[in-house]
Amino acid sequence: MEPFKTLRSKVVTLLINDIDTDQIIPARYLKATDKIGMGDHLFADWRYRPDGSPNPGFVLNRPEMQGREILLAGDNFGCGSSREHAPWALVGYGFRAVISTSFADIFRNNALKNGLLPVVVSADAHQELVADLKHDPAGEVAINLAAQTITFPGGRTERFPIDSFSKHCLLEGVDQLGYLQSWLPRIKAYEAEHPAPVQTTARSR
Repeated sequence: MEPFKTLRSKVVTLLINDIDTDQIIPARYLKATDKIGMGDHLFADWRYRPDGSPNPGFVLNRPEMQGREILLAGDNFGCGSSREHAPWALVGYGFRAVISTSFADIFRNNALKNGLLPVVVSADAHQELVADLKHDPAGEVAINLAAQTITFPGGRTERFPIDSFSKHCLLEGVDQLGYLQSWLPRIKAYEAEHPAPVQTTARSR
């Protein structure tokens, strides 16, 4: 997992409230157990026509949106059923962060475990960011994870919440398993200094 330090990017705006995980990645793609190629199916029912061709009216299919790493969404992003494939699809497409006024708890936890940063901002800040991007659609947003700050194109800087463990993992570029494995040298050193007592069995008479 790539470490998340700072990010500066233009923004894809998808101002729809209550985008659920089935809209992020439709259920027919959940049989996959590999993250590879999952980004091709992100927002599939909005992104593609029934014949499989790109829907030119959907925001991700606009040429100027290519390469943008931040998604600005409406309220309650990632609601609905639990599926780790949702952050897989977002990260696979190229997003590193999603900004919203709120996230569904399960989605937020899955996102943090997979290198996707959910940034919660106040309703007032969200409206200001929307206004900034309406004025300058090519404006960039800067996210500093260490400082837990987000800076809008208009200059406003907001702090955002994140738990210390998830923050550490994102900064180091490790998932939960990687975090545990990082302690192996210390665990082995401790075991070497504190060998288990030899077990003895009583002889039968």
